[in-house]
Formats: sequence, structure tokens, C-alpha cells
Amino acid sequence: MTMDQGAFRILSLDGGGSKGVYTLGVLREIEALAGCRLYETFDLIYGTSTGAIIGALLALGASVDDITKAYFELIPDVMQYRRRHRRSAALKRNLEAVFGEKGFDAFLVDIGIVATHYDNARPMIFKMSVAQAHGRRSTFVPGFGCTIAAALLSSTAAFPFFERATVKTANQGEPEVMDGGFVANNPTLFAIADAVKAYGKMLQELKVLSLGVGHYKEPQRSMYYRALFSLWPFYLTAKVLETSTNTIEQLRSILFREVATVRIDDSFPQKEYETDLLEADREKLVKLNSLGRESFARQERELKVVFGW
Repeated sequence: MTMDQGAFRILSLDGGGSKGVYTLGVLREIEALAGCRLYETFDLIYGTSTGAIIGALLALGASVDDITKAYFELIPDVMQYRRRHRRSAALKRNLEAVFGEKGFDAFLVDIGIVATHYDNARPMIFKMSVAQAHGRRSTFVPGFGCTIAAALLSSTAAFPFFERATVKTANQGEPEVMDGGFVANNPTLFAIADAVKAYGKMLQELKVLSLGVGHYKEPQRSMYYRALFSLWPFYLTAKVLETSTNTIEQLRSILFREVATVRIDDSFPQKEYETDLLEADREKLVKLNSLGRESFARQERELKVVFGW
């Protein structure tokens, strides 16, 4: 079956910290099925937090295998620290090492990177193309003039696990920002809004692949981490991100039922898969990555039907 040339294809990637390796497991199989780099088969890529990092690398033309290798280095290096300021410093160091001073003009496909504007409590979405602008096109600046690394640091600032960030922009001042998961841990609705209201596409033209990070039981951690996650700010943040994901998926399924969508985000209640967004164990990360590939297999037929791969 060949791809529908009239379709507008969207890839939406959830946030979820270390659990992004599950997403990469799914994407590895998608890339093999599509037979090309994923920026070549999607018209728009949206990502929140860890999904934003993955999406940015895809939009720069990286293969899923290369991204996976980078993730298996990045995650243990960042998540090994107990203090949020050290995690934040490690994340910043890794993002700058991977992306350097690249700006949004380096992307090969349109992208949306979701962050939360802390000062005015609203979404702040770093976009590549003026075609994505909802008004004010004459003053549009790709990525607000930020580097890719700065935009990703904004999207991943999951306070209180990480420090909030301050980002210097070309047209928005220097706002304080935090993780995009506080407004849309699942960014699918923002992507659909761009497609319909900015690009002017009909709902029937859209084909959406929405990828989560999987659902797991909380792990049995050390006394330190049990105490940490029992504290209200840490417990509440994890619940807010999960609630955001589920709420947006429910709204999508009700409001945009006519949009051809494949959602992959399975649950794994087995004890051997217990994990959370701060997972640093390489062996566990490999297991989560394999689970993503299994989830793909369960929906391979539907993916072929919807996307024509």
C-alpha cells in the first residue's frame, strides 16, 4: 500500500523523562516500516519534554538507532544525581553537547517544542515555521530566536525534579519557564490546532501518530527516593504530568474522532517493569525500549492501514 499523498501526517511525542526509551522502541519499528528517516514521512513533529528531545533529533535527520544510542548515554548521566540542580546542570551540558549552537533553521521538517511560561501560566511553544503562527506573522521568529538546546532545556524543566529555567528570547523577553508537561504532556491537540488553524488543513486530511511512554507501577526505591516521592510537590508533579497525558488523549478521542489517529501507550503492570521518570538503570532502560517494540507489533496492522506504510 502506498502513502496517501494528500494527507498531512503528524507525529506527537509525550513527555516522561527516562521512559522516553519506550517511545524510541516504537519509533525504531516505525522507521523500519516507513523505510526512510522519519522527518521524510511526517509533515509536522510535536514533542513535550523527553518527547521534544527525541522529536528535535528526528527533525534534524537523525536515525532512531543513533538517537537511542545517545539516550542510553544521556539518561544515566543526568538521572544519576540526587539533587535537582545537579540533574539540571547535567541535562544542560548534554543538550549543548548534542545540539551545540544550532538554531531552528537547522530543522528539516516543521516542529513544535512545548514548554510552560511560568510567569503568565500559559503554554510557550517553540516553532520552526511562520506557517505555524496563529496570527502575528509579521513578527514571528523561529524558536523565539533561541537555540534548539535552550528550547529543549525549557521544555524539560520538570520542577521540582529539575530547576526551572530562564530563556533569553528575541521577542518575548527573558521569561522563566518549566516543563511543557504542565500544560500538555501529550502535545497532540497543539499539533492538530496548528494543522487546522495555521496550515488550513481539513480534519479529514490529518493522520496522527501519538506516542506515549507507557504506564508502569512505581518502583521500590531506596529510602531516600521513597522519602522524596512521598513529599507533596514531587508526588503532585508526577500525578499532574500523568493526568495531563490522559486528559488530552480523552479530549482528542471525543473532539476529533474523525481524525485518523493511532495512539500507542500501553500499560505494563508486571513487577519487573516498575519504573518512573528518573530511571537511571541501563538494564531497566533496555527493557523499556523492548516494550516499545512489542507495543508497535500489537498495532502494526493499524499503522499500515492508516499511514499506508
